[in-house]
Amino acid sequence: MASPHLLPSLTRISSLDTTPFTVSALPRGAWATGDYVACLVDHPPTGYDELELSTGRMRPLMKGQRFIGALGERRATLSGTGDWRLTGTDGRMHLLTSAGLLGTCSSKAPFLPDFLDVVYEGHVHVNGTKATMAQCIPDVSHTPFQIPTVLVTGTSMSMGKTTVAKTIIHRLKRLGARVLGAKLTGAGRYRDVQAMSDAGADVIFDFVDAGLPSTVCPPDVYRKHLRTLLPRMATETIDVAVIEIGASPLEAYNGMTAIGAIHNAVRCVALVASDPYAARGMMETADLNPDFVCGPATNTDAGRSLIDQLTGLRSLNVVDEATTETLDQLLDEKLGLTV
Repeated sequence: MASPHLLPSLTRISSLDTTPFTVSALPRGAWATGDYVACLVDHPPTGYDELELSTGRMRPLMKGQRFIGALGERRATLSGTGDWRLTGTDGRMHLLTSAGLLGTCSSKAPFLPDFLDVVYEGHVHVNGTKATMAQCIPDVSHTPFQIPTVLVTGTSMSMGKTTVAKTIIHRLKRLGARVLGAKLTGAGRYRDVQAMSDAGADVIFDFVDAGLPSTVCPPDVYRKHLRTLLPRMATETIDVAVIEIGASPLEAYNGMTAIGAIHNAVRCVALVASDPYAARGMMETADLNPDFVCGPATNTDAGRSLIDQLTGLRSLNVVDEATTETLDQLLDEKLGLTV
C-alpha cells in the first residue's frame, strides 16, 4: 500500500519511498536535528503552499495532506529564520523551506508570505528505530578531495551565485571538461544543484548528501558530515568541480569552514557581489582572494569602475554574452584545461 505521506527532497537520500515505516510521537528530549518527522497540514495554506518533492518537482499542499520532513534550522538574512528547538508543546511548527526543513519561524521579512504552519504528528520509525538523515550516509573510504575547483561565493543570499555557477558549468562543458557541480552550504532545497545538472554538470552533490537538512550547526558537526561527502566527490571521474557556497561565507551556514576544507583544491574564486561596496566589505572581512567579481555589482560600467576603484579586482558580468571569450580564457588560465 502506498504511503499516505508526501516525500519532499530532504528524503531523497533515504529509502522511505520503498521501506515500510511507522509514525509515533517522541518526547522532546528525544528530538534532534536531522530527524525525519511526519506533519499534517491541518488548515488551508495562506502563505507558502508548495512542497519540493524528492524528484525536484513542486507540488501544492492542501488541508489534510501529510508529509515527511526533517528537523533543522534556517538563518536566512533576507527572508526568514527558524529552529526546531523553538517548537512549543502544541507541536505546531513551520515548513522553513519547500524541501521539507521543519522548525518554528522566529522572524521573517515583512514583504514575504507566511511560512506554512503545520502540526507535528510523530517521528518516523523504521523497524522500531528512529529514522534520521545521518543514517542515510553511505560508508566511504578516505580519499583526499583534489579536483581542480572553481569556487563560487558571494556577499549575500539571493545574489545570483547559482546563476554564475550554471554559466561557468556551461562554459566548461563547451570547453570539453567533465564537470562536478556542488553546493556545500545552505538550507535544504534541491533546485540549485538540479540547475547545475541542467547546465551540463555530469554529477551533482550537496550537503543533503552528507545527511544535513541545513548547514546551520556547530562547525565540528559540519566538518564531521563534510568528511563523508568530500571523499565521495573525490572518487568521481571529473576534470573540474564548480562548488557554490550558499548565502555568504560569513553567515551562520559554515561557509568559511567549507572553504577551508577544500582550500587546497581551489584554482579560481568568483565573488558574486550585490554592489561594489559589498565586494569591498567582503575583501576586508573574509580570508578570500577572488580572481574576479561578478553578479549584480557588474551590471553596468559604473559598477565595474567602482569595483576597480574599491578593490582593484577584475570585474566580469558573466551572464553577458559579450564576456564569453574573456570568461573562457580566464577559466583556461586558472584551471590549465587539457581535456
